[in-house]
Amino acid sequence: MSYELGMQAVNLEMPDIVPRTEYSYQLAYELLHAVTGIAVNKDSDDDTKFNAITAFERAWDISLFWATGIGSNIFGDKRTTMGHAGFEEGYGDYRDNKHEAFTDIEEIYNLDFYETYGTIDLKTKAKAITEGYLERCQLHPDGVNTSGIYVTCISGILEILGWDMLLSAAGEDPARFGEFTVRYSQWISQYFKALAKSDVPVCMIHDDMVWSSGPFIAPAWYDKYVFPYVKKNISYLKEAGKKVLFTCDGGFDLFVDRFVDMGVDCLIFEPLTDLKYICERYGKTVSIIGNVDTRIIMRGSREDIENEVKRCMDLGKPCPGYMLAIGNHITPGHNVENYLYYNEVYEKLKRR
Repeated sequence: MSYELGMQAVNLEMPDIVPRTEYSYQLAYELLHAVTGIAVNKDSDDDTKFNAITAFERAWDISLFWATGIGSNIFGDKRTTMGHAGFEEGYGDYRDNKHEAFTDIEEIYNLDFYETYGTIDLKTKAKAITEGYLERCQLHPDGVNTSGIYVTCISGILEILGWDMLLSAAGEDPARFGEFTVRYSQWISQYFKALAKSDVPVCMIHDDMVWSSGPFIAPAWYDKYVFPYVKKNISYLKEAGKKVLFTCDGGFDLFVDRFVDMGVDCLIFEPLTDLKYICERYGKTVSIIGNVDTRIIMRGSREDIENEVKRCMDLGKPCPGYMLAIGNHITPGHNVENYLYYNEVYEKLKRR
């Protein structure tokens, strides 16, 4: 049922039930336990965790599994580490290690991506992408699985440079940094071509192009150095008949029209972006996922939670491809009762 609902939404077929997806529930052990009855925690063995996760996915009718197979690992050791804030229960994922792969702006402006990061064999990479996708389908058969690219453009450059050098290079000479960005898009295109050759029908493309307040470089810079080249890379997927789901965190109200113009089939976003505008302008032509405010679900009253879910449902139900989700994540270690009530409200409101 969940798979059928998810594909109907992706294909803009207006399922009778608004499907849903969620993120990071795999780490919310208290919630997994409460929903499934399986005694699981961060120290449980892998089989117990897997059983709890898949039981949760069935219980909550998760219709789509967010996944990208191509991420920062493609840069090898030539990438910046900025540390990592604690997110998991017990903050075991906290990392204080920091390392800048590049400290010279001239080196950045002159970087040869092919020389530094190499080339791939498209057929071999396409086969690996397909194998990873099929493995996920076997492990999680009840919803729509995806594979794709996390480091599409800005997110890839951020992995390479880190914020300090990225902003310094962009501020010092926006034109030369723009040329650097174009060369990155041309280099990453080989991964888009490999994904296009794979057997993955629904592709997840991720790029955090903005901050919470919007673009951090002048929009005209993006128009010249980012959007035409990302659009070209997405075209390889569209020409291969793929559905393209596009995720961007932060507040991208200013870029909604540009994202749709890139040819994507679905927009996935946080509550910082205006759901109302997207539903009213593109609700009949693209799928829409998310917008429930995680801050309200974590800390709000039952009335707050119900109002938030109703807000999204009222806007999303007229749209044939709307799918509910908490944006950005289900946060581990927070009020389990609030998440359980969130699910109650979804169950009450899910039918069109």
